[in-house]
Amino acid sequence: MEAEYPYHNLFKGIAIGIGTWSWGDLLYWGYGKQYNQDDLRKVFDVCLANGVNFFDTAEVYGQGKSEHLLGEFIQSSAVDVRVATKFMPFPWRLGKRSVVKAAQGSLKRLGLATIDLYQIHNPLPPVRIETWMNGLVEAKQNNLIQAVGVSNFDVRQMEQAGEALAKQGVNLASNQVEYSLINRTVEKNGLLYACKNDGIRCIAYSPLGMGVLTGKYSAERPLSGLRSNRFTRQDLNRYKPLLELLKKIGADHGGKNASQVSINWVRAKGALPIPGAKNLQQAEQNCDVIHWELTEDEIARLDEMSDRVVKK
Repeated sequence: MEAEYPYHNLFKGIAIGIGTWSWGDLLYWGYGKQYNQDDLRKVFDVCLANGVNFFDTAEVYGQGKSEHLLGEFIQSSAVDVRVATKFMPFPWRLGKRSVVKAAQGSLKRLGLATIDLYQIHNPLPPVRIETWMNGLVEAKQNNLIQAVGVSNFDVRQMEQAGEALAKQGVNLASNQVEYSLINRTVEKNGLLYACKNDGIRCIAYSPLGMGVLTGKYSAERPLSGLRSNRFTRQDLNRYKPLLELLKKIGADHGGKNASQVSINWVRAKGALPIPGAKNLQQAEQNCDVIHWELTEDEIARLDEMSDRVVKK
C-alpha cells in the first residue's frame, strides 16, 4: 500500500526517481569521457517513456551543468516532469535571502517557473537550521518552489527543520540521505523510522553504493577516480558474498541483475531510490525495477548478508 505523505501529489505514483549527480560532472563521474550529452538525452527520454518522471539535481552538480542539461531536456519534452534540486549552504551564504537568490538561479538554469521540491543540501554550520527553513518558506511564499525538503540531516536536525517549518504552516516534505545495502546508517539510527512516522518521504541517493553494488567492481578491478578513495580493495573483497547473493536473487527473478535487486531492496524498505543513469542500458534497467518486487524472505536474506559483510 502506498504511504501517505503531506505532499502526496508530489510523490504520488513515484516508485523510483533518477539522480543526476553524474550529469555534467567530470571529476567524480567522468562526464565527457565515458558518456556525453547525447547519452544523457537518451536516458531522459527512455525514463519518461517508462513512466519515470522524477529527477533530482543540485546547483553544485557539475557546477550547474546538471541543472542546465536537465532543463534543456525538459524544454523539448511534452511530458510532465517533477524536478527536485538543492541549495548548498556555502560558508559565505549567511541569511535566508541566499536561499531565495539560489532558487532563482536554479530556476534560470532549469528554465522553469517553479521547482517541485527544493532541498537544503547539507546542514552546514555556522548558520542555524531555522534560518535556512525561513529561506525555504520565503521561496515557497514567492511561488519559486512548491515543496521543501532537506538532505543529509540526522534525526535531531530533521526534527528542528520540521518544527521551524511548522511554525509557519509548512510541512517538511522529504529528507534525502545515502542509503544502500552497504550503508544502512539511516535504518540503524532510527532516521528511516522517523521519516515514516512523521510522514516525511525518505529519498535514498546512491542506492547502488557509488556503483559497488552493480557487480562491475572487485579487488582486482577497483573503482577509479575520486570514488576509489571511498572503498578499499579489502572492502570490495568483503562484499563478494553480498554481490553473489544479489546475482542469485536476480537470476531467480528471471534474469535481473545485481543493480536492480539493490534498488528494489531500497524500495522494499520504504524509501524512494534515485539511482543515477549515464547511458541507455542503465536507464532501462532502472525503469524495469518498478514492475517486480522482492519477497520477504529475499529481503531478510539480503539484510542478514549485509550485516555480515559491512564493516561495523
